[in-house]
Amino acid sequence: MKQLSQYDTPIHQALEEQKHNRLAHFDVPGHKGGRGNKELKHFLGEECMRLDMNSMKPLDNLCHPVSVIKDAQRLAAEAFGADEAFFIVNGTTAAVQAMIMSSCKAGDKVIMPRNVHRSAINALVVCGAIPVYINPGTNKQLGIPLGMSVQDVETTILENPDAKAILVNNPTYYGICSNLREIVRIAHQHNMLVLVDEAHGTHFYFHEGLPVSAMEAGADMAAVSMHKTGGSLTQSSILLTKNSVNGDYVRQVINLTQTTSASYLLLSSLDIARKNMYLNGNEAIAKTIYFADYARNEINKLGGYYAFAEELVDGDTVYAFDTTKLSIFTRDIGLAGIEVYDLLRDDYGIQIEFGDVGNILAIISSGDRNLEIERLISALSEIKRLHEKDKAGLFDHEYVKPNIVMAPQKAFYSQKKSVPLKESNGMVCGEFVMCYPPGIPILAPGELITEEVLRYILYAKEKGCFMTGTEDMKIENINVVEG
Repeated sequence: MKQLSQYDTPIHQALEEQKHNRLAHFDVPGHKGGRGNKELKHFLGEECMRLDMNSMKPLDNLCHPVSVIKDAQRLAAEAFGADEAFFIVNGTTAAVQAMIMSSCKAGDKVIMPRNVHRSAINALVVCGAIPVYINPGTNKQLGIPLGMSVQDVETTILENPDAKAILVNNPTYYGICSNLREIVRIAHQHNMLVLVDEAHGTHFYFHEGLPVSAMEAGADMAAVSMHKTGGSLTQSSILLTKNSVNGDYVRQVINLTQTTSASYLLLSSLDIARKNMYLNGNEAIAKTIYFADYARNEINKLGGYYAFAEELVDGDTVYAFDTTKLSIFTRDIGLAGIEVYDLLRDDYGIQIEFGDVGNILAIISSGDRNLEIERLISALSEIKRLHEKDKAGLFDHEYVKPNIVMAPQKAFYSQKKSVPLKESNGMVCGEFVMCYPPGIPILAPGELITEEVLRYILYAKEKGCFMTGTEDMKIENINVVEG
């Protein structure tokens, strides 16, 4: 048996072998290497279509890996400092849901911040676990949710000693980190698992100058979006686990919802991206940090904008900051973040990650170029010059504390009726309302609809945020619990 190293890419290597063995394919996919869909082959390229293969013995099977996928996952676990790694082709959504669904059953409590991604609350709808929410800290100037206070975590754990696990966002979309080591220590003292939504922290594992990674902090499971900052294809992710959880059971839970027809394009991208990050990640991330720091400094010189970073660190709800994140506060120039987002794309040909009611986020990586960084800075300067106005009347916060009156699963599957959004004040929400990205629910099933929440939703709609979650595609009506 060959001794594998981080230089190996078992899935990629197996695909390369299959590509040259002149098999006659009487299996799926039906495009047969692109011959059956020439337009798609012309669009994606012949090589891509030929590598779009189905599970077969030489390529292993993601549902029950015994050879090359097993080897690739073992190398990923080693690279990330985990005991096991599971490749996910349904996005990090599936990894987050697998963490919760393998830790909790119907009726079990799970502690989490309310500014979680919708995937976490979706898992509660499916499995019937009960959320115990911790309100994150908030920054009054920026209006953004922060991390969780250790004191709030400890108090919540003491008040809910029967909770099975605690979920931590680390980092948040804005780059904010909680005191993960201390949260792990306290949770483990009370026999609770620590699950980390590390979707935006893949790079933490490969540069010592960044905040601590989930596995290094001692967490039991972590969902990492390899495609976000690790270089793999969109929708590919990795679920990392320690031996404190039963990896075989976790795999069974993953298989409840993950496709049985895993894309080998996604799997091989995870394999190759892991190798690249392990061997070259430190250098690539150093370049990313340099780009982000440079852009921050130049943007702050423009006046009006505030590109925030480590100065927010307070040792508590902002325990650390991810300096690769270029998060920019825009409200002082009289524009909502989503308005700057739209101007950048429509007038300057610049696509950033998202804009909300007060901030924008630009994702920086080593794949960027100096010229593009300068284009972004120049465009922001022009937007300020041409569009700056009085900030009076702008909404001043992103986070509205929820009022939970019913479990998410019960509310989602209850008898519901559709009412006009503007007339829903005081009713119990039966579905989700959120801006995407980032995909953090403004309202989730089982939460009381309040005047403050409605003001936020209507303001976000008016400013042009992309709203999702409701059955009504126009976001004019909302499903509420009857009775």
